[in-house]
Amino acid sequence: MNNFSLSTNTLKDILCYAKPLGHHEKVKNLNLGFGFIYYGIVRALRPGHILVIGSGYGFSVVCLALALKDNHQGELTFVDPSYSLLNDGPLKTIGGRGNWDDYLAVKAHFARFGVDHLITHYKQRSDEFFPCFAQYQLPPIDIAFIDGSHAYKDVKYDFLRVLEHSHKNTYIFLHDTNIYIRELLNHAGVKRWLKVIKRHKEYFEVVNFPFSSGVSLVHVLEPGIWRELQ
Repeated sequence: MNNFSLSTNTLKDILCYAKPLGHHEKVKNLNLGFGFIYYGIVRALRPGHILVIGSGYGFSVVCLALALKDNHQGELTFVDPSYSLLNDGPLKTIGGRGNWDDYLAVKAHFARFGVDHLITHYKQRSDEFFPCFAQYQLPPIDIAFIDGSHAYKDVKYDFLRVLEHSHKNTYIFLHDTNIYIRELLNHAGVKRWLKVIKRHKEYFEVVNFPFSSGVSLVHVLEPGIWRELQ
């Protein structure tokens, strides 16, 4: 049984169709950049439930889901309202691509990589999704990938809601920790929120990868801290 999905053809398809945006990738030599980290973390930790908030073309979703497939266990919840800058304007989204409107098209997109059966997409904003978490009967979050609205208040909201539904040793990815211009112009608050997290060393361990758009991996030592960080 083949337990390694990252063949040459799959790498080509990921880079072509899942189109990484700011993941330190290099198309010329089929280097997924941070995508290899996403895949490797899932293979190593063998999570039962992954939550992804936001994705332009599904790069993080595909890399994480392929690892679930190769682990032969786990499910992935994908939350994205499918806003696009062209159709919905900058007040709703800066980087949205509007690729998640049609259920069958979404399923076909992930079927290309053989992971559609592992992914459940909720066409919602995160502030619509999280109040329904229990209603959806979702299990606790083992790994999360936060890449939705980059406004400070929204990054904070997403992180705290993930914590609320997490446990000790949950791991949380925060994408776009290295977009300095947008941070300076207050078009993003990921880096600002990361500074808050780093001050609580007794509750979080943080590894930052400041390359391309940047990504940080946060190890949760005490999920109950979400009440104090409100």
